[in-house]
Amino acid sequence: MKVSDYFNIRYSDGFFEFINQTKLPFEEKITKTDDYEVIAQAIERLEIRGAPAIGIAAAFGLLLSQKKSISESAFLLAYDRLKNTRPTAVNLFIGLEYMKEYFLSLLSSIKEKPLKNFNHSLYISLELKALEFMQNDILSCKRIAENGIDIFAKKSNVLTHCNTGKLATGGDGTAFAVIKLAHEKNLINHVYADETRPLLQGSRLTAYELNKAGIPFSIITDSTAGFLMQQGKIDLVITGADRIAANGDVANKIGTYSIAVLAHFHKIPFYIAAPQTTFDKNIISLHSIPIELRKPEEISAFGNIQVTDPGFNYYNPAFDTIPANLITKIITD
Repeated sequence: MKVSDYFNIRYSDGFFEFINQTKLPFEEKITKTDDYEVIAQAIERLEIRGAPAIGIAAAFGLLLSQKKSISESAFLLAYDRLKNTRPTAVNLFIGLEYMKEYFLSLLSSIKEKPLKNFNHSLYISLELKALEFMQNDILSCKRIAENGIDIFAKKSNVLTHCNTGKLATGGDGTAFAVIKLAHEKNLINHVYADETRPLLQGSRLTAYELNKAGIPFSIITDSTAGFLMQQGKIDLVITGADRIAANGDVANKIGTYSIAVLAHFHKIPFYIAAPQTTFDKNIISLHSIPIELRKPEEISAFGNIQVTDPGFNYYNPAFDTIPANLITKIITD
């Protein structure tokens, strides 16, 4: 695929399409479905990942639960299935509630004034709502990039963690969108992409997107970040977020806290870039953010290759938390 051709998620003619991120960067496999269960499983398996993208996929999952016939019970069944896919990224729940509130309001209004073509009219209305949710994220990505460009006082070496580009959102990304715009304005010297253990979202996905965008980069092990900072080779750090608490504490991909501490020690600016949908006013601080624990085999194996004894004990949190006092600024839309 050319740079302009690749996409993460899209909806067309009653079908939701997504690139299977577990196959990247070696295979650009597209899944096309009108089954919300396929979307739910894709979120669980990280075929669809990135907080904004998860929220968008969930919104379209609810839409597709109504494709054959409008049914409140079927909608709520799909809602419950999708909300239990992953617990940490708040965008999932934002997307679900966005659709649920609208769906229930539609049903309520129709009880007062019945429609002739009930199923078709409601489905079209829901379809437009899901498309609106995705369009809002596309605009958010653009605004984040525009708001974030001021963090570059000079042509800079940037460190980033996990994946925050088009693969994680509906638009050009969060932190990645800032980097991409900075590159277009000749403000990027080099990007260092943490591999991001254990599933290598940095070395597989961020590197894939940096390469597509023609941005100079190097993949590093997660444990190399501190050494680069010590050598004075990092000017700033920018990452995304999966949930932001009311006090400004952040949850992001495991390993982000370590980078924030290192940046603080070396007096390097540490930025978070995220849309408003990532803010959770109901969470007071990092201590209340639910952290997803994932399967041991993500550590004990690479794909189908076992690298250590699966019988050993493992602790595999998908996220860690960054206190607000370690964050220079949060860039949002």
